[in-house]
Amino acid sequence: MDFELSKSQKEIQKAAYDFAKGEFKKELALELEKNHEYPTDIWKKAGELGFIGIHFPEEYSGQGLGVLENILVTEEFCRRDSSIGSAIILASFASECVLRGGSEELKKKFLPEVAEGRMLSAGAFTEPDHGSDITSMHTTAVKDGDEWVINGTKTFISNGEIAGFFCVMCQTDDDVKPSYKGISLILVEADRPGIGCSDVGEKMGIRMMKTNEITFKDVRVPLTNTIGEEGKGFYQVLEFFDESRILIAAQGLGTAQGAFDRALDYVKQREQFGKKIAQFQVSQHKLADMATKIELARLITYKAAWNFSQGRIDPKLTSMAKMFAGRTAVEVADEAIQLLGGYGYMTEYEVERFYRDAKICEIYEGTKEIQKNTIASAVIGKIK
Repeated sequence: MDFELSKSQKEIQKAAYDFAKGEFKKELALELEKNHEYPTDIWKKAGELGFIGIHFPEEYSGQGLGVLENILVTEEFCRRDSSIGSAIILASFASECVLRGGSEELKKKFLPEVAEGRMLSAGAFTEPDHGSDITSMHTTAVKDGDEWVINGTKTFISNGEIAGFFCVMCQTDDDVKPSYKGISLILVEADRPGIGCSDVGEKMGIRMMKTNEITFKDVRVPLTNTIGEEGKGFYQVLEFFDESRILIAAQGLGTAQGAFDRALDYVKQREQFGKKIAQFQVSQHKLADMATKIELARLITYKAAWNFSQGRIDPKLTSMAKMFAGRTAVEVADEAIQLLGGYGYMTEYEVERFYRDAKICEIYEGTKEIQKNTIASAVIGKIK
């Protein structure tokens, strides 16, 4: 059992660190967050340098690497800045559905655009009345000749208003039981007539990311836009979640590490009662707890990524990674604020923003309660 990263993985890690250090400027981050503005210039540079789609095959402008290499980049980006990092690492969100199940035509048309930083992607899964339940859809796709006609509404869609295309879960068969066997996954270009987009409103965190409600009214796309086999969309999305939850675990891990870094730097410099704050045992114990949680989150996140890269699908492990890393992000960022005291509450010192950004890791890509359901189901198994 080898816990050491390879030489090439360490080089990727360092390259991501250097890029983030050079581009993710504190003043820029504060300005972008204040204006709810997407870090477009940084995203384009990240694409040009190969950080986006690093896990895509080379024929689609990727580097032919695995999920582990992708989450190493994610960790370093979110460690440097939780807001810019999360926006960049989700630039390719749901494009993996095309990579894993799309036709060669769809892959060649869309994946290079995503990998090279020319187009963002989005997954249109969640519906207003369904939330975490994706076993049935109100959004429908009906065949009309050689086209699908799509009607419905999706909400909380990351990248919604700036995405070039959506991977949309649609009910294509209303009669089959259970209903999830009648769900198909369809690629819909964002400029198709009949698509509407509105902002979901002010958010607690990840304010640089666009989060939208998307409506489809008689939107027509060719049948060849079907991703994979008709009626298999539910299973495709479940497989995608097993991959994307590792990404969100890495987002949480990086966010936790970034908050810890800032707290550690502060307590080693700040003096109270004639001593550095780091010299007080209560501070040392907080730091010890924080560092331990981060290391445990890193171990399970790396293991889940490595396991997926080996071609093994393990929902229990990916759910454990996301649940634990997400909780770690929240708890570590909370303690970071406490260590900074009043300064921790101030925007200038960043940890309050890391704290706000951390919470989403326990919500999107399946809430922590959904992760517990998955874990418990695997642990208990079938009851006779």
